Amino acid sequence: MLDTETKRRIDTARDILVGKVPDPKSQVEQITIALIYKFMDDMDAESEELGGKRKFFSGEFVRYGWKKLLAPDLGGFDVLTLYAEAIQKMNINKNIPQLFRDIFKNAYLPYRDPETLKSFLKIIDDFEYDHSEKLGDAFEYLLSVLGSQGDAGQFRTPRHIIDFMVELIDPKKNEIILDPACGTAGFLISSYKHIVKNNSSTYNPAKNNINGNGEKFNGDMLTPDERKKLAINIKGYDISPDMVRLSLVNLYLHGFTNPLIVEYDTLTSEEKWNEFADIILANPPFMSPKGGIKPHKRFSVESNRSEVLFVDYIAEHLTANGRAAVIVPEGIIFQSGTAYKSLRKMLVEKYLYAVVSLPGGVFNPYSGVKTSILLMDKTLARRTDKILFAKINNDGFDLGAQRRANDKGQLPVIIEAIKSYVKSIINATEFNPEEFCSVVVAEKNIISENDEWNLNGDRYYTAKFRQTTFPLCSLQDLCVKITDGTHKTPNYVKAGVPFLRVTDITQSNDSKKYISQNEHQELIKRCKPEIGDILYSKNGTIGVAKLIDWSYEFSIFVSLALLKPHSELVLSKYLEVLLNSDYVLQQAKAHSKSGTVTNLHLIEIKQIQVPLPSLDIQREIVAEVEVWQKIIDGARQVIENYKPQIIIDPTWSVVNLETICDIVRGSSPRPQGDPVYYGGSVPRLMVADITRDGMFTTPKIDFLTEEGAKKSRPMNKGDVVLTVSGNPGLPTILAVDSCIHDGLVGFRNLKADLILPEFFYFCLLMMKEMHGSMSVGAVFRNLNTDQIRKFRIPLPKLDIQRSFVSKIKREMELIDSNKELIILFEKKIKDKIASVWGE
Repeated sequence: MLDTETKRRIDTARDILVGKVPDPKSQVEQITIALIYKFMDDMDAESEELGGKRKFFSGEFVRYGWKKLLAPDLGGFDVLTLYAEAIQKMNINKNIPQLFRDIFKNAYLPYRDPETLKSFLKIIDDFEYDHSEKLGDAFEYLLSVLGSQGDAGQFRTPRHIIDFMVELIDPKKNEIILDPACGTAGFLISSYKHIVKNNSSTYNPAKNNINGNGEKFNGDMLTPDERKKLAINIKGYDISPDMVRLSLVNLYLHGFTNPLIVEYDTLTSEEKWNEFADIILANPPFMSPKGGIKPHKRFSVESNRSEVLFVDYIAEHLTANGRAAVIVPEGIIFQSGTAYKSLRKMLVEKYLYAVVSLPGGVFNPYSGVKTSILLMDKTLARRTDKILFAKINNDGFDLGAQRRANDKGQLPVIIEAIKSYVKSIINATEFNPEEFCSVVVAEKNIISENDEWNLNGDRYYTAKFRQTTFPLCSLQDLCVKITDGTHKTPNYVKAGVPFLRVTDITQSNDSKKYISQNEHQELIKRCKPEIGDILYSKNGTIGVAKLIDWSYEFSIFVSLALLKPHSELVLSKYLEVLLNSDYVLQQAKAHSKSGTVTNLHLIEIKQIQVPLPSLDIQREIVAEVEVWQKIIDGARQVIENYKPQIIIDPTWSVVNLETICDIVRGSSPRPQGDPVYYGGSVPRLMVADITRDGMFTTPKIDFLTEEGAKKSRPMNKGDVVLTVSGNPGLPTILAVDSCIHDGLVGFRNLKADLILPEFFYFCLLMMKEMHGSMSVGAVFRNLNTDQIRKFRIPLPKLDIQRSFVSKIKREMELIDSNKELIILFEKKIKDKIASVWGE
């Protein structure tokens, strides 16, 4: 875990260097060299304290010892000369291992300012290493500053998550352990420590926690031969030579005289394909690198996505009784692409026994990406037809950028749950997920339904919430009646009694349905909605609740359930709020049946449980929520009613669009999905990426290969594009150079002396609201390039255009403020509901 003090010192070191070493990469090199220099001297000092001798700085290299540099009687230029000479000669120091010498190869001091060097050495001297992993923390923070880790999709795995995964997999002293994307060797070192701990006579599993309560273990129960074999069995690959060097240093400092870490491209090289491991632990890159991947053909799943290929590699390279734990992004869990589904199918059928969902902020400050851990065991997978899902909401640290420790961590409980589950499989005994918080077990045949192989645990949630201090009651106990509407499609009429369906409570619906008064009277004999009742969607879009607070009569279709709350037990408004929470939606989804349409039966609705505080507390909750909801509704009205306007002055000239720019229709390479054209590094904008505020955001983008780009339409950052299919009539200003899909038209080479891109953007945005010569009417239903050429665009003077753009931007900033207000108060409501559930 990167601590605040280490981060501060690294930032200070960079600040000291920036005036003399402006290149960030050179800063990283200088700090890394100094850290390792200092660290070697620390190891020598520790050796002397224990009665040994100096190893690294001995013989003729004694004069370069770190403390010599900081001697108070040494002048500034003398320090500079000594340090520059030391780092240049370090690669020929035979007292240090080859991997250390490689780090100092070609090292030099790029400046000659003694004051800068003295300040720099002083801040480096402040570093204190409890163990060698501090070096990895410091180095990886340097990389995060450069952004190089994020570009490759590689993010520092927190130490407590590494130890958590190792504890679950439980590597043994005689097993081959591999990390195929090893970074700084965190998983390998943790595995080594785990084995040493479990082979120490002082270790007590009942007393010590995952990390042994900070105690050091000597592995006294390991024989010399077992230690030798252990060193040979721990292996790692990484594509980055920098990470390989860090891994080598880390392992060397943990007693590995010849660490087996190699520079190797796991996804494209076949050299080590036939090498297998008993244990594989990894946090592989989440994104494909720039330029894409060209994997070989030996993978079971065809893909060019690095996260898919790494998981495939790990699964396929386990021995017959092998085990693995791998961190994956959420795309692996539920993405609908063919490769993702094929991978999940293979995992569920042959390898997987548990999935652990991690909180979204685990990788802060490097990334807020949401991840999960896949646990594989080929033996367990063959012996069970179920998979365990565990959800961690708190890993023992706050999820902000500082990641401060707290006392609410769930890791020990989840370890206990998963180990109990594994034990139940081995012993063929029952496992009760109800004994553990946030754990559910799903059968593989349920997971395979609809060929989705979805690994989102919320989908299979059936466990009761036990964190709440309030009693849990089923809807059946809280309602005097739960029924649904007519199962027969009625005879609709043009005017009559409203007939409500799911769309009438889940979205704005202009196509209201009506039935005759006679038919309505027949329907309400069985199901009569009244004020204070709650409608609940149970078909299609399930889990939406709507309190009936209107007085007109209506009937409902079978897709809606009708709940009549017991007024002496529960407030209708309180129940509506709870029914619309994620907690109830999880239960509804767990009970629902998926087919052509998702269905929820009445008997399943009756089983849904909610916490039941006293009526007084319910009233307090409702009062707060209603105040916040009024603020949200007011902000939404502002947003929905706002329409930017450009009032056309009749004195302005109006021209056809084709006279002010080049018009280009997008295109898509064929066939779709062909890896020759798709999955590279060239951005391609899709219709779905365009929103009304697209001008102010970086769009989500697809990617083409270089070959694919040749068959598409390139556009430049700042060009304007317009959707012409799917949702036609929406413009955006490109935030990046990209190609455009054939559902878009691009406008290139706008005449800068006639029109501003922003003004042009707003003109396109307001086409439907403009009058006279700007009106295009029904054209927006079916736009083609010839029609677009005839669009009429006003051309006031540029200063008038700037005035309009400035005014509209100010207005839209206020609209954005209302959007933020909605987010803020929706979170207040969500947090209030969470408190009822005990979160």
